[in-house]
Amino acid sequence: MMNAVLIRNAEVYAPERLGVQDVLMVNGRFAAVGKDLNVVMPGLETIDAAGKLLTPGFFDQHIHVTGGGGEGGPVSRTPELVLSELVACGTTSLVGVSGTDFITRSIENLLAKIRALAAEGVSTWMYTSNYRFPPTTMSGEAAKDIFMVPECLGVKIALGDHRSSFPTVDQVIQLLADIRLAGMISGKIGVLHVHSGNLHGEFEMFKEIVDRGFPIRHIRPTHCARAKYVFDSAVQFAKAGGYIDITTGGSCCFDSPADAFIEAVGEGVDPARITMSSDGHGSKPRFNDKGEMVGLAVCGIECNLETIQKLVREKGQKLEDVLPFITKNVADSHGLSTQGRVADGATADALLFDDNLELTDVFAKGRQMMRNREIIVRGTFEE
Repeated sequence: MMNAVLIRNAEVYAPERLGVQDVLMVNGRFAAVGKDLNVVMPGLETIDAAGKLLTPGFFDQHIHVTGGGGEGGPVSRTPELVLSELVACGTTSLVGVSGTDFITRSIENLLAKIRALAAEGVSTWMYTSNYRFPPTTMSGEAAKDIFMVPECLGVKIALGDHRSSFPTVDQVIQLLADIRLAGMISGKIGVLHVHSGNLHGEFEMFKEIVDRGFPIRHIRPTHCARAKYVFDSAVQFAKAGGYIDITTGGSCCFDSPADAFIEAVGEGVDPARITMSSDGHGSKPRFNDKGEMVGLAVCGIECNLETIQKLVREKGQKLEDVLPFITKNVADSHGLSTQGRVADGATADALLFDDNLELTDVFAKGRQMMRNREIIVRGTFEE
């Protein structure tokens, strides 16, 4: 059965500003974007979006979809994500990650969860492994996971954190070489997604690896505004041609994550090298100077939307300048050319906002998930 939706008269941000346009979605893809589209097809649903803004759906590359935490024992394991949480904040694409717990949070479970979310209607990928080195994998080798699992875009490890494994430079560059070769064989970029802690040494390691001739494009640090040292190092890394990811949930060395984006651009970072993610459903442990956990909370996933709103409403940024951080830049950094944009042939993920940048409607793969601020599609076991 054909699924066709025509959205008329929206102010379209693709994420670049296109002005008032009509947008046609057919069978999960954008089929046309233009003025006064003349469309005749059976079962066509037409929505008048006059006065509203239309953007791509948000792409969050760091969500603990199976739950994170565990640093305080079994009771501190954070819960799994449910579909309605994604819909509520306009997240239509994601990369699932694992965290500290390498024993009870298996990579097989992560794969099953992202496939479940995909079946429920959003676009999903994953990184194999967690904080550990050598990586925790499904097949026994990180390279095989990347090659054999279509959704697997790369490997996650932690560096510069008291919970990480502290691999040597040579060990990290060997892992990167495996990731790069597996990516070449499987037609992916192949990335090393790095949880950045507060300890010194991580970015010095990256610089040595790049200076030895390894392509910087495969190294992807996240939590890049957690501490001032990390932020300053990340700025230099981005100026050298790398991508940096700023977490909108959790700790930040600025008054808000919004300020981190403004500061990074002000320091001369190419905005196309900056991405945004939530760390959703990860734990937010607080440790004392002895490394003892003294508190724990859970990261939400709505913080990406809140940061975009803050950048536009309070910081005076143009919507078309900040939208790429959570749409096109994320997709491009992973070689996913049909994601994160409103364009012919792209996946039909779209959001509608009112003139105060409040989210009103969500479409994922052309299917309406939120209508007039009401979530109309929920997960399989949601009441």
